[in-house]
Amino acid sequence: MSRRKKKFICGHKGYGQVCHRCEQQQAEVDKKRKRKLDWEASFAEDPIDLRNLPKNVVVKSRRIIQQLQSQRDYRQFHGKRLRHNRLIISIPVTRSYRLICRDCGTLLIPEAVISHEDYNVVKPGR
Repeated sequence: MSRRKKKFICGHKGYGQVCHRCEQQQAEVDKKRKRKLDWEASFAEDPIDLRNLPKNVVVKSRRIIQQLQSQRDYRQFHGKRLRHNRLIISIPVTRSYRLICRDCGTLLIPEAVISHEDYNVVKPGR
């Protein structure tokens, strides 16, 4: 007795009740969608807007902000005070991005993560 493959609605052929190939592809799409929704939801917890930044910059910025909130010194991240306004601190996140913080006595308040081009506009003349 030989079994015959049947043709599913999607066009694939197989033996089961459902097309396992399409089922597996749908599971991967659902997994990817859930990861994306979780990533988008994680921005609600950030003290500053990090939505338009590359993923590696977001991850590193979050780590630096978390460590600054646990009272780590900004100089451990090679942060420097600006010359024209000593209350503003610039911390390099990557070669192209800087975390700008405001010094409020014993607390550093993150204000923005900006690209190096925008940072040069904030930091007047060299």
